[in-house]
Amino acid sequence: MVKKQKKASSKKARPVRRKKKHLSDADLEHFKQLLLVKRRELMVNVHGIGDEALKKSQLDASGDLSSMPIHMADLGTDNFEHEFALGLLDGEVQLLREIDDALERIEQGSYGICLGTGEQIPKARLEAKPWARYGVEYARMVEQGLVDNQQDE
Repeated sequence: MVKKQKKASSKKARPVRRKKKHLSDADLEHFKQLLLVKRRELMVNVHGIGDEALKKSQLDASGDLSSMPIHMADLGTDNFEHEFALGLLDGEVQLLREIDDALERIEQGSYGICLGTGEQIPKARLEAKPWARYGVEYARMVEQGLVDNQQDE
């Protein structure tokens, strides 16, 4: 009886290719430091703007008439400045939230990935706006209202 020999497989074992990591550990640390520096800067701004707006509100509430404007135009200017400060404060607080979200994405390992498409966000965009949640094209679609997103950029 003749035994049949198994033919050697003509297919060579291919090494498993792993998708190249978009951001190295050094890149992630760099972006984390950028975010932390910006966060500290914003915290100083938020406290300064908040203290200034609060100080004016406390003077108004205390009934101290010595700082009360005499002319209606002065009163309008004071109200405008107060509203402007509160608007700035709101914008700064929103940016703080975005930075905190970006820091969380770094910890979770999803930083640098567009939340809309799942594609990698280019490093140049992250350098310009390290808290970016979307790639440029998807962000443009969000701004134009072409995609339904709960949070705009």
